[in-house]
Amino acid sequence: MFKKILIANRGEIALRVIRACRELGVPTVAVYSEPDRESLHVRFADEEVCIGPASPTHSYLDPKRIVAAAEVSGADAIHPGYGFLAENADFADICVECGLTFIGPSGEAIRNMGDKALARDLMKNAGVPVMPGSDGPVADLDAARAVAEKIGYPVMIKAAGGGGGRGMRICHDPAKLEGAVTAAQTEAQAAFNNSSVYVEKYLVRPRHVEIQILGDSSGNLVHLGERDCTVQRRHQKLIEESPSTAIDDTTRAKMGAAAILAGDAVRYVSAGTVEFLVDQEGRFYFMEMNTRIQVEHPVTEEQTDVDLVKQQILIAAGESIQLRQSEIVPSGHTIEVRVNAEDPEKNFRPGPGRIETFHVPGGHGVRVDTHAYAQYVIPPYYDSLLAKLIVHAKTRDEALIRMQRALDEFIVEGVPTTIGFFRRVLQTPEFRSGRFDTTFVDRFLASEKTGEATPVAHNAGANA
Repeated sequence: MFKKILIANRGEIALRVIRACRELGVPTVAVYSEPDRESLHVRFADEEVCIGPASPTHSYLDPKRIVAAAEVSGADAIHPGYGFLAENADFADICVECGLTFIGPSGEAIRNMGDKALARDLMKNAGVPVMPGSDGPVADLDAARAVAEKIGYPVMIKAAGGGGGRGMRICHDPAKLEGAVTAAQTEAQAAFNNSSVYVEKYLVRPRHVEIQILGDSSGNLVHLGERDCTVQRRHQKLIEESPSTAIDDTTRAKMGAAAILAGDAVRYVSAGTVEFLVDQEGRFYFMEMNTRIQVEHPVTEEQTDVDLVKQQILIAAGESIQLRQSEIVPSGHTIEVRVNAEDPEKNFRPGPGRIETFHVPGGHGVRVDTHAYAQYVIPPYYDSLLAKLIVHAKTRDEALIRMQRALDEFIVEGVPTTIGFFRRVLQTPEFRSGRFDTTFVDRFLASEKTGEATPVAHNAGANA
């Protein structure tokens, strides 16, 4: 086991890693920017190192500062959390070159999955279902037009060098293809320094379902079931749950097997997530692979009673996975909502500032992962995630009741939050029935403006 682990992140994920390390008996080092001096991850780590000013570029996103902090503190491993440098292949390589263990997959695996066009080709060759589309990035507009005409409109133009909703454009009309390609290329260049894009079929009103996997250096791979991440806004997830109401047990087994094929194709070591889109007939297609721990990993932990962060650390330390696929049996139903410091009434504008009152819910089956507290000042420089509220129950109906109760108990004063927004979403017939798709939030917000009821989606799903 490692002598000391440095957490190259902040906020609730840094706290989450510290807790796992504490249970494994491994000392921790927190790094922090100047505005994060009073953050809880700094308080609970065994040691702390200031790595620079507020700007992420000169602190959390600076590999030199992170590695220097590891060397100064005597840490022999780095856990990147999610975001920042977590999916930076060069950083993973730098850690290895400096004699540090990167608690995550290899730089090669990150690089292969980070190139979305290459990832698509690798998955296709491995036998994983992929969306009809171009074989790699398109060379020019004529090539994009040829692919679009072959697979049929609507199509999605997607950045080859990254994800997260950036460098993506939907095109329904051949006359608008040139504008969509140009816009996607421009955004991709700005976001990923790579203007390459590829074209694939766009599914109308799909579900977004992902599979959690674990792989070790001995070649063992297991999956831990699915998470449904369909409820999202601008391609950013808001609510996650498991099991998904969109698939039946047969599809669930096929999707798990496909996720194992995906992991094996890149010799995956660590925790990762294989993401799929599911159409209205229940067919699923590979979308991307996230080579890190996910924000929504607590959903799987509650379903399987497996500590995914501990597993990451143990795998990085060279241990084999002690879980057999037959032993992983998800039970009950889990729902997670991401409580952000944002104002839904003002187009979800971030609301940094001082939290005057902060009371988290509790009780049986309720979990809150947060770094916030009363009088904590939310800095304006980073993401607006304030807390993750997770509930677990025997059935989905019970989980919905528990989540409503927990949201009613969650009190945050001083800054705007999305708590009220989630209360309203969970009361809609569409969400309660499990019959929703990726357009749900947009339609819900539009209905609130007009005062009309949110229409129920047509894709009922296999289990709805």
